[in-house]
Amino acid sequence: MPKSKARKKAVYTPPQMSKQVKVSPRWLAPVMVASWIIGILWISVYYVAPNAPFIGTLENWNLLIGFAFIIFGVVLSTRWR
Repeated sequence: MPKSKARKKAVYTPPQMSKQVKVSPRWLAPVMVASWIIGILWISVYYVAPNAPFIGTLENWNLLIGFAFIIFGVVLSTRWR
């Protein structure tokens, strides 16, 4: 039986890439949590005291404002590493 030939080509090795760990900014987590809390509190205060001086004049826009804060927090959470 004939001997098998040695491999002429080198085995593929992928190039070495330096993996840098991405770190989120220090302000991101506090702003994210604060925006969730502000949104929940805004909606809660609207339901508890709908006739408050500033909140009562906005009527149903209060829900939009509260949900905007909450959605802003969710958008920031997608940037968190």
